[in-house]
Formats: sequence, structure tokens, C-alpha cells
Amino acid sequence: MRSKYLVLIGDGMADLPLKALGGKTPLEVARTPNMDYLAQHGTVGWTNNIPPKMPPGSDVAAMSIFGYDPKKYYSGRGPLEAASLGIKLRKGKLAFRCNLVTVKNGKMQDFTAGHISTAEADKIIKVLNAKLGNKDIHFYTGVSYRHLTVIRSMVHGQLPMVKTTPPHDITGQRIHDYLPKGKGSEFVLRLMNEGEVVLHDLKSKANMIWLWGQGTAPSMPSFKKKFGKTGAIITAVNLLKGIGKIIGLEVINVPGATGYLDTNYPGKANAALKALKRHDVVFVHVESPDEAGHEGNIKHKIKAIEDFDRLIVGKVLQGIEGSRHRGIKVLVLPDHPTPIKYMTHTADAVPFIVWGKGHMRAHEGIEGYNEKEARKAKWVVEQGSKLLNLFFAEEK
Repeated sequence: MRSKYLVLIGDGMADLPLKALGGKTPLEVARTPNMDYLAQHGTVGWTNNIPPKMPPGSDVAAMSIFGYDPKKYYSGRGPLEAASLGIKLRKGKLAFRCNLVTVKNGKMQDFTAGHISTAEADKIIKVLNAKLGNKDIHFYTGVSYRHLTVIRSMVHGQLPMVKTTPPHDITGQRIHDYLPKGKGSEFVLRLMNEGEVVLHDLKSKANMIWLWGQGTAPSMPSFKKKFGKTGAIITAVNLLKGIGKIIGLEVINVPGATGYLDTNYPGKANAALKALKRHDVVFVHVESPDEAGHEGNIKHKIKAIEDFDRLIVGKVLQGIEGSRHRGIKVLVLPDHPTPIKYMTHTADAVPFIVWGKGHMRAHEGIEGYNEKEARKAKWVVEQGSKLLNLFFAEEK
């Protein structure tokens, strides 16, 4: 019988020991009976989804999880999100991620502008287009604070050389040191300043636009061609939707999926079980642990991990139990750590679990799924983009 595969991604779940938690990590403290069960009865290992010298972004890490080497295929975050919105980046165009942010007293107070609603954000994006858009510049509405700006690179021939910084990396810090730099940065800075003037008049929590993650359209082989399997992706985040569209996965939109603590967890789990009936591989991505890590909120991160375990992993396991299809394998992992201490991503390795047909317990005495228990594991996959192929392989 042909195997089926579920990949469950708890974005940013991995962390560092915290004094406030008695030297434990959020994964150690969180109640995760379902992931603990998988760890006890499956195989645990470590992998690194961020290649050396590459930025520890979700874009790079997600590409690895999908089985594509970022060193070969990565061209920037903006183009991936453009794909999710159905925007075709023709030659000479650059896509920037455009955050709606809150800056106060010269510091990045909130990179989400209070997790602004998509409805309010859409009104702002429309005003930005009306005031600043032209044949060379266009703003596109995404979800909540996450949007897109497409610029014709011929506006300034050196735009690809601009160095930008993700706003979630500088929470609480003065923005002056992290503004766009390099050749062509003058144009980007001017656009950000003009955007700030427009937002000031709108009296929103979002009082500035932050442009970053620019790039041109990538070229990647289809998932079906690369792995010989059909697949689907379930996520609230346009970045992962974009990768999914580029590689030919079915992108499943779940009502109420927000990318935050209030996301529709049951809807995602149910959609995954349904998608598994028509696809070989289904990826389910949950953003909330990462968001809590960026906030530096321990309570929220523990809750996000527990909700992921109960409402995604647990629901999926229940569905598998009631399925006639017994050849289902499950891979659970974060894309990267988002430590509370740093409030941003790191490039450290992350623990994963493989459970199901062909992957019996490794007898390493692992009693649960967390960083401390996973250190007992002997399975190490140095290059994260190779893990998916290993997951697909049948162990003897």
C-alpha cells in the first residue's frame, strides 16, 4: 500500500532554557502528551534547516523543510510572498515584504502594529497605493501586518544591492541603525518616509511601513517532479503559501486561520485529514509559537505549543486512528528556534520526530518531545533539505 505523509510544523517552537522557567525551555514546561507519545514510539533526531552563512529566516528554513536546498534556490522572501498573492514578477521587478509596524520614540515598538486586522490593513494599503503608487511602485494587501510592495528595479539600477533588516529582529531597538543601507537605499528610505507621512494622517496603530526581504522570482522544480508525489500546504502565512504555489502544491485556505494564538486549529487539522485522501503529502504549518517568541511572551509561547499539540497533533492522531489507511507517517518539527531571550530566530538545530510505518522506537530512552530529551537522540541530519527524502524512505 502506498504510504501517506503528514508534516506538522510548529514554527519557532524550539527555545533555550529560561531562568523564569527554572532552567527549562517552553517545550519542557508545556503539556504535550501527543508529541511525547510520538517521541516515545517513533524516532527522534536533530536537523538544521538554516545552511551556514544564510539568514535564519522562516523563508530559508521552510524551503529546507519542503526538501529544497536554500543555497541553490533562495532568492529572497518577497518573491515567495508575491507568488502566494498570484503576482508574477517579471524581469526587472523586485518584491519587498512590507510590514505595517508601530514605531515609538525612534524604537520598533511592535512589528505587527498590534496584530492589525486584515480589514483595517487593506484600507491602509489602498490609501498607500492612491498616494504613492505609480507605474513603478505597487502595494498589495496580504494578511494582518504582512503585505507586499513591488518595485520596478529600473527605478534605481542598484536596488538588489540594498541591505534590509526584518522588523521582528529589532523589537525594542532604535530603528536608525537598521534602516535600509547600500546602493539604492535612498529610494527605499524615501518610500518608507513617504509612507510614514501617509499613515500619520490615518491615525492607526500602524504608523510606518517597513520594507525588507527583497528579491526576484525564483526558479524551482515542481514537488511532483522532484519527489514523485502530490502535496498540499495548510498555513495562514503567505510566505509558505508562496513556496507551495511555486512548487505546485495545493494551497488550502482555512477560514479563521490567522497565524496567531486565535487561529483555527481544528479547521487546519480537519483540512489536513481531508487533503490526505487526495494527496501523498500534506504540510500543516502553525505560526503562533514563533509569534510568541518574537513577543518575548513566555506564557503565550507555552500556550501556543500546547494548542499545537492538542489541536493539531492530537486531532491528526485521532483521525489516523479512525482511518482505514494504516500507511501514514508523521514528521513533527519546528523550522528554526525563536528563543524568548532573543525575540528573534536563531540558526541552531531543531529536534524532530518521525513516527509511523518503518520508524519504530529507537530505544534511546526518550520519554518526551523537548530539547533536553532529544539530546539523547543519535539521528542527526546535518542538512535540513535532506530530511524529507529520509522521511519518505522506508526503513528495513
